[in-house]
Amino acid sequence: MPGSPITPPITDAKADRREYFRIKDRIGLEIRRLSGNADSEQDDPFNGSPLESLKAEFRRLDQDVKAHLASLAERDRLLTGLIKSMNSKLDTLARIIAFEQNPLQPEDWQDVTLSEGGLSFFSSTPAWNQGDRIAVRMTLPPELYQPQAIAEVLSTEADDRGGARVHTEFVQLDDSSRQQIARHVMRWQIRQRQKE
Repeated sequence: MPGSPITPPITDAKADRREYFRIKDRIGLEIRRLSGNADSEQDDPFNGSPLESLKAEFRRLDQDVKAHLASLAERDRLLTGLIKSMNSKLDTLARIIAFEQNPLQPEDWQDVTLSEGGLSFFSSTPAWNQGDRIAVRMTLPPELYQPQAIAEVLSTEADDRGGARVHTEFVQLDDSSRQQIARHVMRWQIRQRQKE
């Protein structure tokens, strides 16, 4: 019929379009296997429970500062800029101190594929199966963000060295951790463009 729009067929490329931008990066990666009963899991599988109340207070204060900055920005942009810089400096110092308290070993650093939706990594043993749930804590250089998530294994690909490439999807990721990953991915893209 003349004048009717033609809908192009859905190609495999369109069907395979990804929801998040993925990067290949070298990060610190800590993994803990979770049991099948999510209700029985500890609040922090990385044993940071004595610091949880301090972390909660830190997040509350951070939100408080952001709220005050929003109203201050309308009156004094220069002061707002200075306070934002000081706040960022304190955040960076806190990350450095936290990292120095729990330094990663050389074997904890590995090449991964990372996005806001999930993570793939190499496992030296084929210890993971589809459907396994794992807790992951990532250390993202150079900012030293340490987002944590619960991930589910989507698939594994065995390799000739006896290990496997493990592909996961984040099933529990709080907003703060998601934002840290998003900022890391964005900064990674900027650094790659600068290298070109």
